[in-house]
Amino acid sequence: MTDREDFLAWVTSDLRHAEIALHSGDPEPRRAIWSRNEPVSVLGAWRNALGQLALNDLFKHLAESFSDFVSYEFELQSYDVVGDLAYTVGLEHTTTSVNGEARSYVLRATQVYRREHDQWKVVHRHADTVGG
Repeated sequence: MTDREDFLAWVTSDLRHAEIALHSGDPEPRRAIWSRNEPVSVLGAWRNALGQLALNDLFKHLAESFSDFVSYEFELQSYDVVGDLAYTVGLEHTTTSVNGEARSYVLRATQVYRREHDQWKVVHRHADTVGG
């Protein structure tokens, strides 16, 4: 398996599982796929975070706001792997409840990954809402 194939397999399994868990109210799988090494950052659709403590608080806050998960799909538009770094660009289509209100929304999401001890870890996320 090539580096690109290995990375894509991880994106469509572990990363997908972590996003579904977060939108179901469980932040732990998402936290597990994020690096424990600085720097880490999120420029989020609803809230930003810089550093480990802020990241932990953000993921906990997000998980507490989500409930009644229905669906999540990541529409991958671009990705690459160069050595121990990788990125993804895509659209996240999500249907869940946010603070008790049923919602369907699309986020444009760009993420940067670093291979640490032969495992991919997220180190940066930028997401914003798509109009419409």
